[in-house]
Amino acid sequence: MTPIAVLSIFALCFSGSLGKYQPDWKSLDTRPLPQWFDDAKIGIFLHWGVFSVPSFGSEWFWNNWKGKSEKYVAYMKQNYPKTFTYQDFAKDFTAEFFDPDEWAKIFANSGAKYIVLTSKHHEGFTLWPSKYAYSWNSADVGPARDLVGELSKAVRSRNLTFGVYHSLYEWFNPIYLSDKQTNYTKREFVENKIIPEMVELIEKYRPSVLWSDGDWEAYDSYWKSTEFLAWLYNDSPVKDEIVTNDRWGIDIPCHHGDFYSCKDRYNPGTLQKHKWENAMTIDKQSWGFRRNAKLSDYYTIEELIKELVSTVSCGGNLLMNVGPTKEGIIAPIFQDRLSQMGEWLKINGEAIYGTKPWFYQNDTLANDVWYTGKGQAFYIIALNWPKDNILVVKSPLKYFRSVDTAVTLLGNENDGILKWTVDQSAVNIKFPDLATVRSKWAYVLKITFH
Repeated sequence: MTPIAVLSIFALCFSGSLGKYQPDWKSLDTRPLPQWFDDAKIGIFLHWGVFSVPSFGSEWFWNNWKGKSEKYVAYMKQNYPKTFTYQDFAKDFTAEFFDPDEWAKIFANSGAKYIVLTSKHHEGFTLWPSKYAYSWNSADVGPARDLVGELSKAVRSRNLTFGVYHSLYEWFNPIYLSDKQTNYTKREFVENKIIPEMVELIEKYRPSVLWSDGDWEAYDSYWKSTEFLAWLYNDSPVKDEIVTNDRWGIDIPCHHGDFYSCKDRYNPGTLQKHKWENAMTIDKQSWGFRRNAKLSDYYTIEELIKELVSTVSCGGNLLMNVGPTKEGIIAPIFQDRLSQMGEWLKINGEAIYGTKPWFYQNDTLANDVWYTGKGQAFYIIALNWPKDNILVVKSPLKYFRSVDTAVTLLGNENDGILKWTVDQSAVNIKFPDLATVRSKWAYVLKITFH
C-alpha cells in the first residue's frame, strides 16, 4: 500500500464513513479487549537486531555511543577503527544458527501463549524486507532472511499467538530529525515512512499484538496514532483479534490503549482497573543480549514466578524478555529459565491461564501469598513453603466457614483433600510432607465448594 493510499484511508476515517471506531480516543477506548489476550496471561518478548552484534551495555548501544557515553566510546576505541560506523555492524548480524522451529519449541515448552518480536527497534533496522527500509533490513544486509516471516510461521505452527514490537521513532533518521527541528509541525517521516511501514507489517504478517514504542518525543497528533488505530480496528485484516498497548504519544501511556504498559518493568502490585502488562526482562539490566552479563544479572526462577503470580493476581499479563545472540541462538541461561517456567506451569497453570482477579490479591498474614479466581474456585498461591507445613492466611476466612470447603494441592490431587481449621482470625491449612510434593518453587492450593 502506497503512502498516498494510506492517507486516503485516514481521510475516510475523518469523514466518519469508515466503520465503527472514529479516529479519537473517546471512540477507540470503547473497543472491547479481545478475550484471548486476557486469558493468555504470559508471553515472551524478543529483542533482536543489529544491537545484538556488539551485544555490549544494552540495545541502546548506537544512541549511547553517539551520545558520548564514556563506557561505549571507550569500548569502540579499544576494539574498532576510527572509521567504523554503526551500519558496519549489520554485516555481522548473521543469524546463521537461527532455527525458527527450535525457537518455537522452546517457547511452547515455556508455557507462554504469545510471542512478541522486535520487528524494528529505535535503530531503524527492520527484521523483514520492508520497502520503507531499503538496504537497512534483514533481507538486504546481514542474515539475508525474512526473520519476521520465518518466526511467525514457526510460532503459529505450535499454536502460539504471534505479535510484533515496532518503534515509531528512529534515533538518527534524517527525515525524523528534520521533522523534529520544526517542532513536529512537519510530518514527512510519519506520513511517508512510519504509517506505511506499519500498514505493510500488519497486512503482510497479520500479527495479533502490535507493541508500539518510541513515542515519547512527540504528541499522538504527530504520530497520527488515532487515525492509524481507527484503520487497524475497522479495516485491517486483524481488526478483531489484534491488541495494542498504550505508547502512542506524549501523555498517552497509562491512559489509552487496549492494555497499559505504562513504563518498562511495570508491576504496581495492586489490582488495576484497566488491563495491563508487565513487560520485563530476564536480564535485569538489558533487553538485548549482553556478552558481558553476569549470572547474578538474571532473574532466578523463584523471582520470575513471583513476577508472574503477582502480575496475574492484579489483572495483568507477564511479558518476559529474552535477547537472542547475533547468530540466532537463545542462550542457555534463557532456555533454562523458560524451561523451568514451563515445568511450573504444567502443574500450576490452572491457577494462571484464564483466571480473573479474586476478591483479594495478597494476604495480610502470610508473606508472598497471592490469589486468583476461576469460575466457582479460587487459588491460593504460596511462593514459599509454609513453616511447620501449616499455611496461615486471613483473606479467605469467610469462605472456610462451611465444612463443604475442599482444599487440594495442585500436582498432588491424588493425595486427596487437605485438612484445615479456622479460628477467629485465620485459616490454618495443613500441607503434605514436602518430599511428596510435585511442584517446585511455588505451591498452589485450589479451593472449591461442594
